[in-house]
Amino acid sequence: GWFYSQLAISTMLFGEGASITQEDAPAKNAACLSPLADADYPHPYRNCIVLGLMLSQWYEGNQGTVALTEADSKQSTENEGEKFTKKVGKMSKSLRNYRSPNEIFDRYGADAMRWFFFANQAPWNSIVYSDQSIKDSIPEFLLRLWNVYSFFSIYAEIDGFDPNVATDVDEFVSPQSLASAPSYRPASERSEIDRWILSELNQTIQTVTSRMDALDNYNACQAITSLVDGLSNWYVRRSRDRFWASGLESQDKHDAYWTLYETMIELTKLVAPFVPFLAETLWQKLTAPLGDAVLNSVHLCDYPAPIADRIDTDLSASMKLLREIASLGRAARAEAKLKVRLPLSKVEVVLAEDSRIAWLQNHDELVREELNVKAVNYTTDGGDYVQYTVVPNFKRLGPKVGKQIPAVKKALAGADGNELLSQLQATGVVKIDLPDGPLELDNEDIEVRLQARDGWAAAQGTGAVVVLNTEVTDELRREGVAKDLIRAIQSQRKAIDCQYTDRIEVGVVSDSADVNSAIEEHNKMICNETLADSLALETLDDIEGVETDLGRVFVAKVC
Repeated sequence: GWFYSQLAISTMLFGEGASITQEDAPAKNAACLSPLADADYPHPYRNCIVLGLMLSQWYEGNQGTVALTEADSKQSTENEGEKFTKKVGKMSKSLRNYRSPNEIFDRYGADAMRWFFFANQAPWNSIVYSDQSIKDSIPEFLLRLWNVYSFFSIYAEIDGFDPNVATDVDEFVSPQSLASAPSYRPASERSEIDRWILSELNQTIQTVTSRMDALDNYNACQAITSLVDGLSNWYVRRSRDRFWASGLESQDKHDAYWTLYETMIELTKLVAPFVPFLAETLWQKLTAPLGDAVLNSVHLCDYPAPIADRIDTDLSASMKLLREIASLGRAARAEAKLKVRLPLSKVEVVLAEDSRIAWLQNHDELVREELNVKAVNYTTDGGDYVQYTVVPNFKRLGPKVGKQIPAVKKALAGADGNELLSQLQATGVVKIDLPDGPLELDNEDIEVRLQARDGWAAAQGTGAVVVLNTEVTDELRREGVAKDLIRAIQSQRKAIDCQYTDRIEVGVVSDSADVNSAIEEHNKMICNETLADSLALETLDDIEGVETDLGRVFVAKVC
């Protein structure tokens, strides 16, 4: 039945009388035909998309019970004492080892399942249909995209941002038509971070279009996921102060709104084939102020096309390196068990090459803020801060060197790891002397491991190694306490339903000398970050405090 269906589809597409082989066929169809479409019938398929095996993941108990998630299996173990084993295999109606699509739709929505199949299933692997995997894929993309819209809508309402001031907006809400708004500036005149996200957007449109033309939905979705991650975790996070600024008078704030709005509009069109329901909801909400001037549905829009003059590959590469440095800094902190909010004295960034050092130095304040350090230094020589250990890849070297493995291990252990790495980077091989003669090893024969020297914590990426000084002074510790207190106050703001613009007054009662000293030293910073009119080391009348690790915190709205 399956093979016959493929044959029938092929006949309809390419057989005698099929529309795409007719002389009067639209040019856009004729342009994409391969020579096989004109071959004598019968002929092979022009394209063949194969799903392969659709497997299920479930947990099977020793008493025959089937659980569809790890949580369900643990609950059964606690209640019944049954032991469960994780299994992956064929879907079975008799076992009921999978959840029906309708149940998935009711639990997580149809878009969650669609995105799971499009974005989380590499084409070289069999598809594993898993309730938990579908659920886990939601925060990475669907929820993150919705949160970006939520951020935009909250502040657009507060500030009265209205895209309807664009007098010549077209039915697709194209970037060109938004330029008719009086407050809309050309992308080239906006701030660097605006130009960066617009460059990323247009490069992603280019990539997705190319990948989908090649029937490669997996890598198309990887590009979209990367864009949404950059939009949420970099553009929005780094631009918050611009949106938080009072009023809508500054041109920079207008730029931020227009940049985020047009990015969301184009992104909504871009994801429409993959997550049609979320895309439609976003379209309706984003275009509501424009009324009948726009199309009723995102699915009636043309697919977005990249704007070439907005693509800046050099800026994208520089910002990618900066984002990697920030990520590695967090990884190094985690390795050393140092809180993100604890400031450190300095960081050494060891770069693979020096072409972007000048650009990074021009963004020194941003780097220091991202890494929460007082000073940053760039170098291409990290020998003073890290050392490398080179170990053999036994699986590959075993057949290659046989009984010489112990000698190879000993030679690598006694060699200077930094020197071996330099050899490997320069020539692609390292040479070691063995009793039976010299031996050359390439990067697949050995594994290079990074280790920070005493007093430092390090993490390595593709373009840099970030090395943090782990010495914490009393002054740094008190500043970290102040930042922890900011977090505690912000949590209490949410608990008492403060709006984003509400002012508060704060009281803190603590037995810790560090907490009290931190409040005295950093009173202004704490108040600015939490919109507090006052911060005192005492209780607030008629307010019940909340116990925290730092002491008892009292927060009240200012009427």
